[in-house]
Amino acid sequence: MDKKLRIDLQRVPKHVAIIMDGNGRWAKSKGMSRIFGHRNALTAVRESVQAASNVKIEAITLYAFSTENWNRPKLEVDALMSLLINSLKKELPDFMKNGVKVNSIGAINALPKKAQKVLNDVISETSNNKKITLTFALSYGSREEIVNAIKNISKKVVNKELNLEKIDENIINNHLYTFNLPDVDLMIRTSGEQRISNFLLWQMAYAELYFTDILWPDFREEHFYDAIIEYQNRERRFGKTSEQITE
Repeated sequence: MDKKLRIDLQRVPKHVAIIMDGNGRWAKSKGMSRIFGHRNALTAVRESVQAASNVKIEAITLYAFSTENWNRPKLEVDALMSLLINSLKKELPDFMKNGVKVNSIGAINALPKKAQKVLNDVISETSNNKKITLTFALSYGSREEIVNAIKNISKKVVNKELNLEKIDENIINNHLYTFNLPDVDLMIRTSGEQRISNFLLWQMAYAELYFTDILWPDFREEHFYDAIIEYQNRERRFGKTSEQITE
């Protein structure tokens, strides 16, 4: 039976986040450089976005480049930035055809100027697309995001633009990079690692976590459906009891 047909379209997650892990190990297993692994990861991105769109998921966020990744060898960082630029240009026609709205989160001003321009151009071009929102987390770190939110909220309190007693979860949400996205319902991480690596810490408060041994360049549409099926087999209680959920 087609795995897609096993998915209840009324109970799909609104927002899926993916930590795309394993490019380097995949390349090493083939006697190639890490850059070779990054280049061969694009099919996994394409198929995951298509799978998410097929089952009516509203948003998918990909952890493309963390703040810590700037510490990698310069050759690898430069190759990743070049790959980002070329991939966005190449995929733009398909984004338009498939109704993909591109978004980004993170310290985007830390990216090379050319990468910033291409990214902003693609975001602008796709801004009216409505089928699915594809967010790239670039130069992103969740702790930094939360620190920035606290600073911005504090400034408003000091300037009497915001009453201290009015600060709640909604106020904090509205000061995060993801203010225009729903909370994460499902987080997928490939390659067998089982940690969240400073990714969307606030937004994943109640997310279901799904870990797979598949290395990212080998991840395909059917594997994405496996994660959704597993998600739908879990009971999401949000602090309630099973009996309360049943009622």
